[in-house]
Amino acid sequence: MSTNRAILLTPPGVAAIAVIRVVGPGAKDFVQAHFSKPLRVMNAVHGVFRDDVGGELDDPVIVLSNDECFADINLHGGAWVVRAVMSLAMKAGFEVVERTESPLPDDTIDGDDAIEREVAAYLPLATTELALRTLLAQERAWHDLEQNVAALPVKEIDAILTDRSLHWLLHPPRVAIVGAANVGKSTLANRLFAQERSITADVPGTTRDWVGEMANLDGLAVQLVDTPGIRPTEDAIEREAIQRSEPQIQRADCVVLALDASRPLAPDQTPLLDRFPGALRVINKVDATSAWELNEIESIHTVATSGKGVDQLIKSIRDYFECEAIDSTTARCWTERQKEWLRKRKLNIEHSTSNIQH
Repeated sequence: MSTNRAILLTPPGVAAIAVIRVVGPGAKDFVQAHFSKPLRVMNAVHGVFRDDVGGELDDPVIVLSNDECFADINLHGGAWVVRAVMSLAMKAGFEVVERTESPLPDDTIDGDDAIEREVAAYLPLATTELALRTLLAQERAWHDLEQNVAALPVKEIDAILTDRSLHWLLHPPRVAIVGAANVGKSTLANRLFAQERSITADVPGTTRDWVGEMANLDGLAVQLVDTPGIRPTEDAIEREAIQRSEPQIQRADCVVLALDASRPLAPDQTPLLDRFPGALRVINKVDATSAWELNEIESIHTVATSGKGVDQLIKSIRDYFECEAIDSTTARCWTERQKEWLRKRKLNIEHSTSNIQH
């Protein structure tokens, strides 16, 4: 078996993002040979990934581990892109591994060590301390659940089945920041990235294309997408950039709508409220003289240039994905096998209850 491996960490098939982890003594050299920018330890680097003849495959974000023993290649999730990168790795002598769901055991959790195996299988996806702590606590939590499930109210089982917090901790959601031109989206994005990523300036149309990278929001990793300002424009390049950002917005798991307190809502900001009714609303530049009554819209108030209100925005995004007040020791579902096991237990409880009542 090769000491170098290329592991597909995300489920096979088309998705918003695919993560390939290359592991082993040849990992860094392999990635650097195909990547357009120098790798940096524990830093997300955005660049171009090329094949052996210089053809562009994708523009991923790559993170090199602290000990340089592995690198995570965060690709756009098209099946062709994943196959192309995996083929390159195989050609370079890497053993190719695709992660799959563990098989459904007969009827028990502990008897088949299913939870232990699932925890081990998903450890590579736990990229933050919160994700790691929550995942590692699941073996004990599910053991306790198995011992007590017959006595649980059905509503508690339903709560476990519908909770997706651990899913999001292991599969970073896509968060798109949208808004009219020059409302401070890129400055907000830079605050969330905790470092400079998007180019900012007091000129409408500065962000010419969407910018997407991973951000750690107090333990919740998200793929943060900063998009060009939405506005009518005669600039062909800017118009094309706005159109190209549309698929990124549509694929977002959460939309953050940025509004500008210093300029009137109409005509350029009002339509966005109707277009993104479920968005988290942020009113930026609240340190300036307000051009409208800010309290008429439920929102988070920020001053992106100073960072005021950004902590509240992070809290709201974490809360949106059920990760703000997460109890790491509570049993949570992150595989279909676990959900099926709980559904069977729920049916058994409902059946028993019905027999007693009759």
